[in-house]
Amino acid sequence: MSRYGAVAAAGITMLLWASAFIVIRAVGPHYSPGALALGRMLVGAVALSAVALVVRPRLPRGRPLLLVIAYGALWFGLYTVLVNASEQHVDAGTAALIVNVGPILIAVLAGLYLGEGFPRSLLAGLAVAFVGVAVIAVATSTGRHDFVGVLFALGAAVLYAVGVLLQKQALGTVGAFAATWIGCLFGAVVCLPFAPGLVREVASAPAAASLGVIYLGVFPTAIAFGTWAYALKRTTAGKLSSSSYLVPGIAVLLSWLALGEAPTWLALAGGALCLAGVAVTRLRGRTPRDAPAPRPYASEPTT
Repeated sequence: MSRYGAVAAAGITMLLWASAFIVIRAVGPHYSPGALALGRMLVGAVALSAVALVVRPRLPRGRPLLLVIAYGALWFGLYTVLVNASEQHVDAGTAALIVNVGPILIAVLAGLYLGEGFPRSLLAGLAVAFVGVAVIAVATSTGRHDFVGVLFALGAAVLYAVGVLLQKQALGTVGAFAATWIGCLFGAVVCLPFAPGLVREVASAPAAASLGVIYLGVFPTAIAFGTWAYALKRTTAGKLSSSSYLVPGIAVLLSWLALGEAPTWLALAGGALCLAGVAVTRLRGRTPRDAPAPRPYASEPTT
């Protein structure tokens, strides 16, 4: 039953993360990358803190807490800033292509350091899905490329990979909600230097843009990172990260439905390849089986 719950949680995450691309594009003219990241993290932290007052999660200590702080700062905070900044220099298709190097890095590092191995179905599926992202990038590219933007996107891909690996280790003893809540809090802390800009931009931004920031904080952050942590606790990092190849395809469809931006046949073909690639990663190969969750540390209770 937990397997189906993990699949459903991953699906919710991908849908909400895809919607974030649409909203970020809408609010981008009114919020700078750092201010947008801080606003998103603050809203997410407030929403999760309100829930924490009711559910009272068990708080991690020791090494697990350090892992949560680390991925909160790197993935929740700095990653978000870099993704926002990259789209100021390169088009969304190029940014999506470069950032989606992340799942490949995760699969390699998880195989080496978390003992997840290198299942043939996972590697084949990642290759097919990455080709799909490349096709979508070609179809949606505006030709706007900038070396600085490429570096921002590459940095985001690396932070995504490192953040997922740190979180996978922390989830051996930390509950999914606590992992999301504390991670979001430290993501907000890292972004605090952008507070003066956020104050200025909130005062001048239209209400619709500010509502977009609130949406980003509640749905693609508080809810989506929570469902991601729930799924990651129950599956391997490599297999779950491959699901993020669904995001560009879903984003193309959402852009069509919400903004009336009809996709080209090439973009639809890329989306189909992404879907096929993710499906291949779910095939059961002869090597190896899903890796078990990291063993709890002796000094920490499992939540």
